[in-house]
Amino acid sequence: MRVAKAVELSAGEDRQLRILAKRKRVEARVALRANIVLMASKGLTDLAIGTALNVDRRMAARWRTRYLAAGVPGILSDAPRPGRTPRIDARQMQEVVRVTLQERPANATHWSTRTLARRMCISEASVRRIWHRHGLKPHRVRTFKLSKDKCFVEKLEAIVGLYLNPPERAIVLCCDEKSQIQALNRTQPGLPMKRGRCKTMTHDYKRHGTTTLFAALNTLTGAVLGTCMARHRHQEWLKFLRLIDRNTPKHKELHLIADNYATHKHEAVQAWLAKHPRFHMHFTPTSSSWLNMVERFFRDISENRLRRESFTSVPELEQTIYGYLDAHNLSPKPFVWTAKASDILAKVTRAREAAFKYQSV
Repeated sequence: MRVAKAVELSAGEDRQLRILAKRKRVEARVALRANIVLMASKGLTDLAIGTALNVDRRMAARWRTRYLAAGVPGILSDAPRPGRTPRIDARQMQEVVRVTLQERPANATHWSTRTLARRMCISEASVRRIWHRHGLKPHRVRTFKLSKDKCFVEKLEAIVGLYLNPPERAIVLCCDEKSQIQALNRTQPGLPMKRGRCKTMTHDYKRHGTTTLFAALNTLTGAVLGTCMARHRHQEWLKFLRLIDRNTPKHKELHLIADNYATHKHEAVQAWLAKHPRFHMHFTPTSSSWLNMVERFFRDISENRLRRESFTSVPELEQTIYGYLDAHNLSPKPFVWTAKASDILAKVTRAREAAFKYQSV
């Protein structure tokens, strides 16, 4: 007659098993295994343990053996199971990854799960799982733009320096124009949002004219000085500079960050700046509008106030813009710039090296 092996517990093991058997937040299966081992330590047979706990005696025998082999850690987790034999082996999986990265379908720019499944003679779900496991997303693409400005480093360091370490007794303003803001009037009223349905809006509209928003963002306070004008020539830029001059303390130096738009460097503008020495212009590198924080404000006003609205005239559009500016300036919140110039340069350097490497291949 076969006799089950005896289980002997130390004081520490006995205490640990009792905690696992009685604690409420322990998984039920772990508590059951702990009870099996505790009862086995009292000399009960596997059949008696199974009857008392309403389980099969083979389960009691299995966890008695597992505890004798691995101790308490052996009953806390299940042993690895072999599972079903995979239909796609490692070689086939690597071939799917290789084709995804290095080949293109005949009549498309990228693979879909179905087209690649037909190419590899496997299921579409298998392709999806392989892509997910290797972090592949052929349907997505990101754009990038590397500046070719010869003075990129100097301009970058100057502007980031103004953000991270602004000069004393001076005001730093991020300035730009948001041009061609259209007063669009939807041809039909949309349906309001309700449960299970989002708000609707017609895709067609009637144009009632455009306006240009000139804005100057104070990097310290987050307040925005803005005005709307019909055009955005150097004449309008001069009017905006005079507006800034009138609405800022005369004893403060002004550092203006702007892009390389030709009107910002017009001869008349240069002459006006020469007569107002407290204005200091800092131009962002070409193709680097992301360095100007006022662009973040333009995104907010477009997304929060203009994109979904309908306007019957340009004055109505401008009144809406002025209302948004007033509400924003009641409790302005500055945008916090955290990226150091060295970190940005390192990222740009890696991007240029990757682009050069890809072109050379």
